Amino acid sequence: MSISDARDQNKKAWEHRAYEFWNKSYGTPKEFAKRIFEDPAAQLKKHKAYFENITENKVANLCGSNGRKAVPLALLGAEVTVFDISEENKQYALELAKHANTTIEYIVTDIYDIDQIKYGGHFDILYLEGGILHYFHDLDCFMSKLFSILKAGGLLLLSDFHPLRRCIMKATDGQYQVQAAYFDQEIHSGDVAFKHSFEQQEQEAFPNVCVRYYTISEIINSFIAAGFQLQKFEEHRGWNGENIPWEFTVAASK
Repeated sequence: MSISDARDQNKKAWEHRAYEFWNKSYGTPKEFAKRIFEDPAAQLKKHKAYFENITENKVANLCGSNGRKAVPLALLGAEVTVFDISEENKQYALELAKHANTTIEYIVTDIYDIDQIKYGGHFDILYLEGGILHYFHDLDCFMSKLFSILKAGGLLLLSDFHPLRRCIMKATDGQYQVQAAYFDQEIHSGDVAFKHSFEQQEQEAFPNVCVRYYTISEIINSFIAAGFQLQKFEEHRGWNGENIPWEFTVAASK
Protein backbone atom coordinates (compact mmCIF):
# COMPACT_ATOMS: atom_id res chain seq x y z
CA MET A 1 0.00 0.00 0.00
CA SER A 2 1.32 3.46 -0.89
CA ILE A 3 1.68 6.26 1.66
CA SER A 4 -1.13 8.21 0.00
CA ASP A 5 -3.46 5.17 0.09
CA ALA A 6 -2.69 4.63 3.76
CA ARG A 7 -3.33 8.30 4.49
CA ASP A 8 -6.70 8.19 2.73
CA GLN A 9 -7.66 5.06 4.66
CA ASN A 10 -6.70 6.61 7.99
CA LYS A 11 -8.66 9.77 7.21
CA LYS A 12 -11.71 7.69 6.34
CA ALA A 13 -11.44 5.81 9.63
CA TRP A 14 -11.00 8.93 11.75
CA GLU A 15 -14.01 10.58 10.16
CA HIS A 16 -16.34 7.69 10.93
CA ARG A 17 -18.36 8.60 14.03
CA ALA A 18 -15.44 10.28 15.78
CA TYR A 19 -17.56 13.25 16.88
CA GLU A 20 -20.03 10.83 18.41
CA PHE A 21 -17.22 9.01 20.22
CA TRP A 22 -15.82 12.20 21.77
CA ASN A 23 -19.26 13.03 23.11
CA LYS A 24 -19.58 9.52 24.57
CA SER A 25 -16.10 9.55 26.05
CA TYR A 26 -15.56 13.15 27.21
CA GLY A 27 -19.09 14.47 27.40
CA THR A 28 -20.51 17.22 25.24
CA PRO A 29 -18.13 20.04 24.30
CA LYS A 30 -19.98 22.26 26.78
CA GLU A 31 -19.55 19.74 29.60
CA PHE A 32 -15.88 19.08 28.85
CA ALA A 33 -15.12 22.80 28.46
CA LYS A 34 -16.39 23.42 31.98
CA ARG A 35 -13.95 20.84 33.39
CA ILE A 36 -11.04 22.24 31.38
CA PHE A 37 -11.79 25.83 32.41
CA GLU A 38 -11.55 24.93 36.09
CA ASP A 39 -7.87 23.93 35.76
CA PRO A 40 -6.39 24.10 32.23
CA ALA A 41 -2.89 23.05 33.29
CA ALA A 42 -4.20 19.85 34.86
CA GLN A 43 -5.34 18.68 31.41
CA LEU A 44 -1.69 18.63 30.29
CA LYS A 45 -0.92 16.06 32.99
CA LYS A 46 2.73 14.92 32.99
CA HIS A 47 3.69 17.59 30.43
CA LYS A 48 2.36 20.65 32.22
CA ALA A 49 5.83 21.72 33.43
CA TYR A 50 6.78 22.41 29.81
CA PHE A 51 3.98 24.95 29.45
CA GLU A 52 4.34 27.16 32.51
CA ASN A 53 5.16 30.36 30.60
CA ILE A 54 3.60 30.20 27.14
CA THR A 55 1.74 33.49 26.88
CA GLU A 56 1.77 34.58 23.21
CA ASN A 57 3.83 31.56 22.23
CA LYS A 58 2.83 30.07 18.89
CA VAL A 59 2.06 26.41 19.58
CA ALA A 60 1.31 23.77 16.94
CA ASN A 61 -0.66 20.84 18.33
CA LEU A 62 -0.11 18.28 15.59
CA CYS A 63 -2.59 15.42 15.35
CA GLY A 64 -4.46 17.44 17.94
CA SER A 65 -7.60 15.33 17.73
CA ASN A 66 -10.59 16.67 19.67
CA GLY A 67 -8.82 19.72 21.14
CA ARG A 68 -8.31 18.24 24.60
CA LYS A 69 -4.78 19.71 24.74
CA ALA A 70 -5.18 22.64 22.35
CA VAL A 71 -7.95 24.30 24.35
CA PRO A 72 -6.06 24.19 27.69
CA LEU A 73 -2.99 25.60 25.94
CA ALA A 74 -5.06 28.45 24.53
CA LEU A 75 -6.51 29.17 27.98
CA LEU A 76 -2.94 29.36 29.29
CA GLY A 77 -2.21 32.14 26.81
CA ALA A 78 -0.75 30.40 23.76
CA GLU A 79 -1.71 31.03 20.14
CA VAL A 80 -2.65 27.46 19.18
CA THR A 81 -2.90 25.91 15.74
CA VAL A 82 -4.12 22.33 15.43
CA PHE A 83 -3.20 20.20 12.43
CA ASP A 84 -5.28 17.04 12.15
CA ILE A 85 -6.70 14.81 9.43
CA SER A 86 -10.30 14.56 10.68
CA GLU A 87 -13.20 16.95 10.06
CA GLU A 88 -15.13 15.28 12.91
CA ASN A 89 -12.27 15.96 15.31
CA LYS A 90 -12.32 19.59 14.16
CA GLN A 91 -16.04 19.91 14.83
CA TYR A 92 -15.68 18.79 18.44
CA ALA A 93 -12.52 20.85 19.04
CA LEU A 94 -13.98 24.12 17.76
CA GLU A 95 -17.13 23.64 19.80
CA LEU A 96 -14.96 22.87 22.81
CA ALA A 97 -12.96 26.08 22.33
CA LYS A 98 -16.14 28.12 21.93
CA HIS A 99 -17.64 26.81 25.17
CA ALA A 100 -14.32 27.43 26.97
CA ASN A 101 -14.41 31.07 25.79
CA THR A 102 -11.17 30.81 23.85
CA THR A 103 -10.08 30.39 20.25
CA ILE A 104 -7.87 27.97 18.35
CA GLU A 105 -7.02 27.65 14.68
CA TYR A 106 -7.84 24.20 13.35
CA ILE A 107 -6.49 23.08 9.96
CA VAL A 108 -7.63 19.77 8.51
CA THR A 109 -4.67 18.43 6.59
CA ASP A 110 -2.18 15.62 6.46
CA ILE A 111 1.00 16.56 8.30
CA TYR A 112 3.00 15.86 5.15
CA ASP A 113 0.97 18.58 3.39
CA ILE A 114 1.38 21.48 5.85
CA ASP A 115 1.91 24.76 4.00
CA GLN A 116 5.66 25.29 4.30
CA ILE A 117 5.51 28.82 2.88
CA LYS A 118 3.06 29.98 5.52
CA TYR A 119 4.30 27.92 8.45
CA GLY A 120 8.02 27.44 7.81
CA GLY A 121 9.90 28.38 10.99
CA HIS A 122 6.65 29.67 12.46
CA PHE A 123 6.11 27.90 15.78
CA ASP A 124 7.78 28.29 19.18
CA ILE A 125 6.53 24.89 20.37
CA LEU A 126 5.37 21.73 18.64
CA TYR A 127 3.28 19.41 20.81
CA LEU A 128 2.30 15.87 19.82
CA GLU A 129 0.82 13.33 22.22
CA GLY A 130 -1.08 10.06 22.16
CA GLY A 131 -0.77 7.30 19.59
CA ILE A 132 0.59 9.23 16.61
CA LEU A 133 3.76 7.89 15.04
CA HIS A 134 2.33 4.60 13.81
CA TYR A 135 0.06 6.49 11.39
CA PHE A 136 3.07 7.85 9.49
CA HIS A 137 4.84 5.40 7.24
CA ASP A 138 7.84 7.60 6.36
CA LEU A 139 9.19 8.63 9.74
CA ASP A 140 12.18 10.59 8.41
CA CYS A 141 9.90 12.66 6.16
CA PHE A 142 7.53 13.24 9.07
CA MET A 143 10.33 14.49 11.34
CA SER A 144 11.72 16.75 8.61
CA LYS A 145 8.27 18.37 8.29
CA LEU A 146 8.23 19.02 12.03
CA PHE A 147 11.74 20.47 11.92
CA SER A 148 10.80 22.83 9.09
CA ILE A 149 7.88 24.50 10.91
CA LEU A 150 9.70 24.98 14.23
CA LYS A 151 11.52 28.23 14.95
CA ALA A 152 15.24 28.20 15.64
CA GLY A 153 15.54 27.68 19.39
CA GLY A 154 12.03 26.24 19.55
CA LEU A 155 10.86 23.18 21.49
CA LEU A 156 9.46 19.94 20.15
CA LEU A 157 7.60 17.83 22.71
CA LEU A 158 6.46 14.42 21.51
CA SER A 159 4.82 11.78 23.68
CA ASP A 160 3.72 8.44 22.28
CA PHE A 161 3.13 4.80 23.06
CA HIS A 162 6.30 2.96 24.01
CA PRO A 163 7.31 0.44 21.29
CA LEU A 164 7.63 -2.30 23.90
CA ARG A 165 3.99 -1.83 24.78
CA ARG A 166 2.80 -3.71 21.71
CA CYS A 167 5.10 -6.62 22.58
CA ILE A 168 3.85 -7.08 26.14
CA MET A 169 0.30 -8.38 26.39
CA LYS A 170 -1.72 -9.25 29.48
CA ALA A 171 -2.97 -12.84 29.46
CA THR A 172 -6.26 -14.03 30.95
CA ASP A 173 -4.48 -15.03 34.18
CA GLY A 174 -3.27 -11.46 34.69
CA GLN A 175 0.34 -12.22 33.82
CA TYR A 176 2.20 -10.55 30.96
CA GLN A 177 3.33 -12.38 27.86
CA VAL A 178 5.91 -11.25 25.32
CA GLN A 179 5.19 -11.26 21.62
CA ALA A 180 8.13 -11.31 19.21
CA ALA A 181 7.08 -8.30 17.11
CA TYR A 182 9.48 -5.55 18.10
CA PHE A 183 11.40 -5.29 14.82
CA ASP A 184 8.35 -5.68 12.60
CA GLN A 185 8.49 -3.21 9.69
CA GLU A 186 5.31 -4.22 7.89
CA ILE A 187 2.28 -1.98 7.35
CA HIS A 188 -0.69 -3.47 9.18
CA SER A 189 -4.45 -3.02 8.95
CA GLY A 190 -6.11 -2.62 12.32
CA ASP A 191 -8.94 -1.15 14.36
CA VAL A 192 -9.34 2.59 14.75
CA ALA A 193 -8.73 3.53 18.38
CA PHE A 194 -12.36 4.15 19.36
CA LYS A 195 -14.04 1.31 17.49
CA HIS A 196 -14.62 -0.85 20.57
CA SER A 197 -16.56 1.92 22.31
CA PHE A 198 -19.51 1.04 20.10
CA GLU A 199 -21.85 -1.93 20.09
CA GLN A 200 -20.59 -5.13 18.48
CA GLN A 201 -22.98 -4.98 15.55
CA GLU A 202 -21.98 -1.37 14.86
CA GLN A 203 -18.27 -2.18 14.83
CA GLU A 204 -18.58 -4.09 11.57
CA ALA A 205 -19.12 -0.83 9.68
CA PHE A 206 -15.94 0.83 10.96
CA PRO A 207 -13.14 1.35 8.41
CA ASN A 208 -9.73 0.02 9.42
CA VAL A 209 -6.60 2.11 9.87
CA CYS A 210 -3.17 1.42 8.35
CA VAL A 211 -0.27 1.51 10.81
CA ARG A 212 3.49 0.99 10.79
CA TYR A 213 5.24 0.43 14.13
CA TYR A 214 8.71 1.69 15.04
CA THR A 215 11.49 0.76 17.44
CA ILE A 216 12.94 3.21 19.94
CA SER A 217 16.15 3.44 17.91
CA GLU A 218 14.22 4.24 14.71
CA ILE A 219 12.36 7.02 16.51
CA ILE A 220 15.41 8.58 18.13
CA ASN A 221 17.49 8.31 14.97
CA SER A 222 14.75 10.05 12.98
CA PHE A 223 14.96 13.02 15.37
CA ILE A 224 18.71 13.16 14.88
CA ALA A 225 18.51 12.80 11.09
CA ALA A 226 16.04 15.70 10.90
CA GLY A 227 18.44 17.98 12.79
CA PHE A 228 16.82 18.08 16.23
CA GLN A 229 18.97 18.28 19.36
CA LEU A 230 17.63 15.85 21.95
CA GLN A 231 17.20 17.45 25.36
CA LYS A 232 15.38 14.76 27.32
CA PHE A 233 13.99 11.25 26.91
CA GLU A 234 11.56 9.90 29.50
CA GLU A 235 9.82 6.54 29.83
CA HIS A 236 6.50 6.30 31.66
CA ARG A 237 4.85 3.45 33.52
CA GLY A 238 1.49 1.95 32.63
CA TRP A 239 -1.60 4.02 33.28
CA ASN A 240 -2.35 1.96 36.39
CA GLY A 241 1.22 2.10 37.67
CA GLU A 242 2.33 -1.13 35.99
CA ASN A 243 6.08 -1.68 36.18
CA ILE A 244 6.50 -1.76 32.40
CA PRO A 245 7.17 1.04 29.89
CA TRP A 246 3.83 2.23 28.50
CA GLU A 247 4.63 5.64 27.02
CA PHE A 248 7.65 7.85 26.37
CA THR A 249 8.28 11.58 25.97
CA VAL A 250 11.00 13.23 23.90
CA ALA A 251 11.91 16.90 24.34
CA ALA A 252 14.10 18.29 21.55
CA SER A 253 15.18 21.68 20.28
CA LYS A 254 16.08 23.21 16.92
